[in-house]
Amino acid sequence: MGEGGRLARGVVVRRLLAVDQGPGSVSSLHVRVMAEAAGVTVRTVWRWLSEAREGRLGPAGRQDRFTLGDGLWAGLAGVGGNVAALHRRMTAGGSSSAVGVPSLGTLHRAVQRDLRAGRVLEVARPSRNRVEAGRYDRVLAELKLERAAEGLPVVDAAPAAPPGPGAGEDGEESTGPSRGGVRLFVPGARVVSTAEVAAVVEVVGHTVAARGIGCVFGEPGVGKTVAVQQALHLLPDRVPVWRAVVAVKPGLPQMRASLLEALGLAAGSLSHRAQPADRALGEALRRPGVLFLDDAQRLSPPLLDYLRLLWDEPGTAAALLLCGAGVERVIARAPALRSRVLTWHQVPELDQERLAETLAMFHDVWEGAEPADVGWADATVARGNFRTWAKITSHVYALSKRGRDVQVDRALMEQACARLGPYP
Repeated sequence: MGEGGRLARGVVVRRLLAVDQGPGSVSSLHVRVMAEAAGVTVRTVWRWLSEAREGRLGPAGRQDRFTLGDGLWAGLAGVGGNVAALHRRMTAGGSSSAVGVPSLGTLHRAVQRDLRAGRVLEVARPSRNRVEAGRYDRVLAELKLERAAEGLPVVDAAPAAPPGPGAGEDGEESTGPSRGGVRLFVPGARVVSTAEVAAVVEVVGHTVAARGIGCVFGEPGVGKTVAVQQALHLLPDRVPVWRAVVAVKPGLPQMRASLLEALGLAAGSLSHRAQPADRALGEALRRPGVLFLDDAQRLSPPLLDYLRLLWDEPGTAAALLLCGAGVERVIARAPALRSRVLTWHQVPELDQERLAETLAMFHDVWEGAEPADVGWADATVARGNFRTWAKITSHVYALSKRGRDVQVDRALMEQACARLGPYP
C-alpha cells in the first residue's frame, strides 16, 4: 500500500476492535497486517489497541503546552531573539505573564513552533554589541557618508570631490559606495527597519547559523540588496562576510577568480589552475562565515552546479547567500543545487498601509507630507518599488531646496515624478 493510501489510526482501531468483539480475538498477525497498512510499527498498533480498550480512541493531546504571550514575545525581540537571555530574565522574576517558568528546552520549542506558524520577530538582531532600531537609524543619519570598507547598505550619495592620486574605487579616501551597496543620490537617506527588512535579517541570520544555502529574490528595485546588506552588517563581528562580484555571463575561470578574490586568496595565480584553486577554495570554506553573491541570476546552471560541488565538500562550514531578481528561476534550472537550498525568501513591495510612515523615517523631506499624496505617487508611478521611491525622494529633495518654506505637496510631487520619464 502506497504512502498516500495508509490507513489512519481511527480506521485501524475500529477494525481491530470489531475483530476483538467478534467470535475470535486479535492475534499478532492481525496487528502486523494493520501496522503495515498504517505505516507504523507493530508496537504502536498494540499501544493504540490498548488505549482503545480503555476508552481512548484518539491520540492523547499534550497537556498544558507552554505558549508565549505578546509580552514575552516583545521581550524576546528586545533581547535580539536570544531565547537563553529571555529565559534568564524569566527566572530572575522579570516576567509575570506566565504561570511558572518553563525549562529552557520548552521555551526553545515554543519559540520555534511560533516561528514555523508565521509569527515574526519585529527586531531580529543578534544581541551582541547591538543597539535599538531607532537609535541605529539616528546614528546612520548622523554619520552621513560611510567609507566603502564599512559596508553599510545605504549610503549618502552627496557629490564628493574627485579622488586624489592613489585613491581608487576601494581606497581609503574613496567616498563612493561599495560595490555591494546601493547609491540613492540623496543626502541624509538612512536605513529603515521595516518588517520586510527585519524578515530578511531573520532569514539571513538563520541561514548563516545553520551553515546552509539561502536564496533572496524579488522584483527589481524592491530593496533586496539593501535588506541583505543590513542583515550582513548586523551579524556578529566574529562572522566573516565574503562578497563575490558576479560578472555578466561569466565563465568558470571568471567565476573561480571572483570567489578566490572574495576569500582573499591568490586569484591571479590560481584562477586558471582548476585543481589547486578548488582545493584552496574548499579549505577556505571550512571556516564559518558567509559568502554573498548579488545578481546571482547571471550565473548559468553549470556555474551553480560548481557552487553546489564546493558546498558538498566534507567539512564545509560556510553559508552561501544568493540574491537577485529572477535568481529563483535560474536555480530552478539547477536541480542539484535547488534541492540543497535551505531558505527561500521573497522580498515583497513596500507596505502600502505604512508607506507614508516608512518614507518619513527614510528621509526627513517626507515629514508632514499628506498620506493621500504619497498614495497617489505610489499608485501612479512607484507601485511599491523601493528604488523608484529613492529616485522620487532625490527629486523631491532637490525641488524643496529651491527656496524657503517649500511645501512638499501634490504639485511638487508631480514635478518630481515627471522627472523620472516614461520608465521610472
